[in-house]
Amino acid sequence: MTAPAAVPQEPLRILVAHNRYRQSGGEDAVFHAEVALLRAHGHRVEELFLDNREITTAQLPVLAARAVWSRPSFHLLSRTLRGGGFDVAHFHNTFPLLSPSVYSAAHRAGVAVVQTLHNYRLACPAATLLRDGRPCEDCLGRAVAWPAVLHGCYRGRAVTSVVAGMLAVHRAAGTWAREVDAYIALTEFGRRVLVRAGLPEDRVLVKPNCLSADPGEGPHDGGYALFVGRIDASKGIEPLVAAWRELGGRIPLRVAGAGPDQHLLRDLPPGVEWLGPQERGGVLELMRHASALVVPSVWYEGFPVTIAEAFATGLPVLGSRIGAIEAIVDDGVTGALFEPGSPAALAAAVRAAFADPRRLRAMGAAARQAFLERYTPEQNHRMLMEIYHAARARFAARQAAPGHARRGARTDPALR
Repeated sequence: MTAPAAVPQEPLRILVAHNRYRQSGGEDAVFHAEVALLRAHGHRVEELFLDNREITTAQLPVLAARAVWSRPSFHLLSRTLRGGGFDVAHFHNTFPLLSPSVYSAAHRAGVAVVQTLHNYRLACPAATLLRDGRPCEDCLGRAVAWPAVLHGCYRGRAVTSVVAGMLAVHRAAGTWAREVDAYIALTEFGRRVLVRAGLPEDRVLVKPNCLSADPGEGPHDGGYALFVGRIDASKGIEPLVAAWRELGGRIPLRVAGAGPDQHLLRDLPPGVEWLGPQERGGVLELMRHASALVVPSVWYEGFPVTIAEAFATGLPVLGSRIGAIEAIVDDGVTGALFEPGSPAALAAAVRAAFADPRRLRAMGAAARQAFLERYTPEQNHRMLMEIYHAARARFAARQAAPGHARRGARTDPALR
């Protein structure tokens, strides 16, 4: 779904808020990239962070209530927005410290609300729609996500119960439908999933993740395949290693990243080199010389920035035929897709791609063209402005609706 095309050109005053994770990841990088993009286009941006690294075990009982409705965050947002002339409050991660209370704080300050959905938290307490290494949609669309609680999908049953309770309370209260003026889904696949989960279809708009700059096309003269990402079972590390064991060292693979499942890289087959974590500049340089990026995830993914970066350097992508990856990679055009979780299918895709260098280069050229058409910073800024405009228009219409103030006062939990 696309937002309206007529967008005012004047700079906006924007609050961009994010609940940082304990371990920095893709969402944090996207947050900083979008802030840089907005500032580069002359918008006045204020950043607001809360950090999960500040959470202690002793705080967990209080945190459970705060995840549902945080009075401290409500008042923090109210103070930040008061008298600032903000046009939009754009939220990235709000779990658990910001909480949905920030939406009401923004609306009470007269500011439109935009929420980027980097994962599937509003459809799944674990945010991944993954259980036991396979996609799981058991909780999708349920009023209460009891299957997730039963299986303890997010850090055990106690913590899962807190998240499931938060989702159920706000679904019943109408928060997701009433308090957010525009949602950003990262792919059309993600949009369909989130609408099935109950979000209002007319407010879920698609905008991919942001690159802060075009890294430029590379020579792709290294002759190796590349994996970049978190070393985690959900990223398909096991089938990746097994596929290269099957390939017998004939095609080099470089692995860049770190994570909780690094033990899966202890006994590597011939031809595989683990480089450990790399800075973004180092990753882009690896991409500029690689022949293909391998993305073997077994979960749906949100929008892997590594795919956009690969496309920007003219690097084709060999990826799992699943979720967001399937939505981004055009099979046979910008890369090739294979059955997720299957070492044999992954090995076959790699073997076929490297057996035909001319076709591999053609897919790389198509990937670069896809970047120029869909994923440049300019394209991203245009889409973001369209979404902000749609959010502001909806909020203005809501404010003008008869009886709006009276209804808002009655349903605002911070006033009870």
